[in-house]
Amino acid sequence: MAEELASANVNRAYSLAGTSIAIFTFLLIFMFPRLATGEVDATLFQVTLLVMGVATFSFVFASFSYYCAAVGGRFDGAGRLRLSRRGDQFWLLGYTLLFLAPSLVLFAARLRAVGSVWLALWLIYLFLVVRWFPRIQTARQDAVPGGMAAN
Repeated sequence: MAEELASANVNRAYSLAGTSIAIFTFLLIFMFPRLATGEVDATLFQVTLLVMGVATFSFVFASFSYYCAAVGGRFDGAGRLRLSRRGDQFWLLGYTLLFLAPSLVLFAARLRAVGSVWLALWLIYLFLVVRWFPRIQTARQDAVPGGMAAN
């Protein structure tokens, strides 16, 4: 069961990495000309591109961690569990930053009211993640009798 979950997580993280690349490209195509004319805040635009880059690579690293956990190879149960937890953490970082990007785009486009609403929603999401993620991520080796946990 754990191998199937890790394999499914590879596909999910890989798809989100592709989506992040598409969003990154969209930002460059449609916002860069506005940057040149001064319609977009240059600093916030660059921060947005940085956030999208970190989100994309987080999904790629999550995908790699889940892949290693799925195929096993030279990893024992504890090693596979560690890789799965690392994948969970990279996935969460990417997902959190992916949700932050719209706020940054709105602020960069000087749409402060709408950007504030998006940012408030992101902060609520962040609060929920801090509260719930430790309870739902892959269980630790010492917390699971007999080895790797099945989610």
